[in-house]
Amino acid sequence: MNGDSGATYTHGHHESVLRSHQRRTAEDSAAYLLPHLKSGLSVLDVGCGPGTITADLAARVAPGPVTAVDQSADVLDAARAEVGRRGLSNVSFAAADVHRLDFADGTFDVVHAHQVLQHVADPVGALREMRRVCAPSGLVAARDADYAGFIWFPQVPALDLWRDLYERAARANGGEPDAGRRLLSWAQQAGFGDITPSGSVWCYATPSTREWWGGMWADRILHSRIASDLLAWGLATGAQLEEISAAWRDWAAAPDGWIALPHGEILCRA
Repeated sequence: MNGDSGATYTHGHHESVLRSHQRRTAEDSAAYLLPHLKSGLSVLDVGCGPGTITADLAARVAPGPVTAVDQSADVLDAARAEVGRRGLSNVSFAAADVHRLDFADGTFDVVHAHQVLQHVADPVGALREMRRVCAPSGLVAARDADYAGFIWFPQVPALDLWRDLYERAARANGGEPDAGRRLLSWAQQAGFGDITPSGSVWCYATPSTREWWGGMWADRILHSRIASDLLAWGLATGAQLEEISAAWRDWAAAPDGWIALPHGEILCRA
């Protein structure tokens, strides 16, 4: 799930990152779009990642064709495997740059991007390109997190450090980690006139969801691309990353642990 050549995907594709992305479904990540889907529509899924959302969308629009694109060949392989596991025959795959999509104008009824615009150097340009390949009266849909809006309990100082370091790394890589609040503005700048903005929240507070989220980030802050970048740039020490990893595990083990992750959403008529 990359943007263009002017930005670097902050998370990378370590197992801990894919573990996170493979948990996503259309229901928890694209609920705002689902009422607009029907059998026969054509869909472009931009930055498809390991394909769990793609497969859910494909099942809803079948026999309509779904095209899944990403810049990572390894991730596209994972998406192919996911689609194959579900026995879906209406999905094709291609490597693509969201700023230079190799499709004709007006090709797709729906163009969808989940957690993509926060990672690109020119989100307005990306939305213009998504609009170009969308059919007249079709839908461009995007959803992105907003890291500055994350809230959690108990208050753990090392987790404040985690968020600060994450935002610094994301911006150093050319992205905007607080994309959620900016989606409406970006869509307006991209020339859309008919925009339906909304928001939704992921919340993890049960023992199993805390264990998943906390354990995933405990590994991610030590072993994924963000860890190597922070160390290489001198933004963090190994000891600090170990402290953050332990803090995530402590948070996950707390019986009153709770976290909410806000997201911005836009539905734009092309």
